[in-house]
Amino acid sequence: MKQGNKYGTHRVIAPAGSLPQPALALDNAMEIYDNEILIDARTLNIDSSSYAQIRQACDGDAARMKAMIEGIVAGRGKLQNPVTGSGGMLVGTVREIGPRHPDRTLKVGDKIATLVSLSLTPLKLERIERLSPESDQVDVVGQAILFESGIYATLPPDIPERLALALLDVAGAPAQVARLVKEGDAVCIIGGGGKSGLLCCYQAMKSAGPRGRVIVVEHSEENARRVKELGLATEVILADATRAMEVYERVTALVGERGCDVTINNVNVPSTEMSSILVTREGGAVYFFSMATSFSKAALGAEGVGKDVSLLIGNGYAAGHAKLTLGVIRESAPLRELFERLYCKA
Repeated sequence: MKQGNKYGTHRVIAPAGSLPQPALALDNAMEIYDNEILIDARTLNIDSSSYAQIRQACDGDAARMKAMIEGIVAGRGKLQNPVTGSGGMLVGTVREIGPRHPDRTLKVGDKIATLVSLSLTPLKLERIERLSPESDQVDVVGQAILFESGIYATLPPDIPERLALALLDVAGAPAQVARLVKEGDAVCIIGGGGKSGLLCCYQAMKSAGPRGRVIVVEHSEENARRVKELGLATEVILADATRAMEVYERVTALVGERGCDVTINNVNVPSTEMSSILVTREGGAVYFFSMATSFSKAALGAEGVGKDVSLLIGNGYAAGHAKLTLGVIRESAPLRELFERLYCKA
């Protein structure tokens, strides 16, 4: 059996010397190296920004979306949207474990969710069995490779598989909120009514406590109503986050010119960077979880308006993120009921 590199560089086809995520093509042959895990993939949870782009490019046509996804995987050996650069994650069953893989507790037959991006995961699809333009969960027949450095979670017995997949896909967001938000903080969550947004709202309300404030900016009336009904914000503003001055004026009307201590950006459309920066106080933090973020726009935009704020990249991994996020659903019956309705349909 061939020896593999910890970070999967042995799978990189082009460009030479690259790591798997920025690589343009990976070797997706499903004969494993000695430190890899082979997975029978069942469901892909495609990144929200990527799925929105694919849906738009295909005019919402399911057959065209299937063909586009299959074409990306065939061309790159992984599911990495060439426009957004992002991927998603998957659930499947462990089929084979290399003898040099360090986790001795994992067993063949275990059901796991990968917690690393599909944009770096060697993937081979036999076929797409189920795809709905309204849902970013795509059922497939295929196989995937997890490198030695690739993190994953064994699926919990008390949470339905589709729900666990949906939650674990965005587990980094509420975990980072738990790190950033302190008791009494004013928090702005831009795009608070989607999957990651709702989890962030819950954690922000919990971390900020009764003396804090959580202000949600939402473009969707349905999502805004959802946040209000669940009691996951102190105030909800219905606004277009690409209109930075409008968002700035409406948020500062609530919290004052000082602005918010922490801003979390969860939207899946571009050009919302300046709304996030303008509503944040001097010395505050902006966490961009959205893969639609342009980090050059954010960095140069903050400089351009003279704002000294910490701009944080949305790292999808934070130590303990899976446990924290699954814990949110165990704590909140209303959130669990909503997510089960959205993600556990037959």
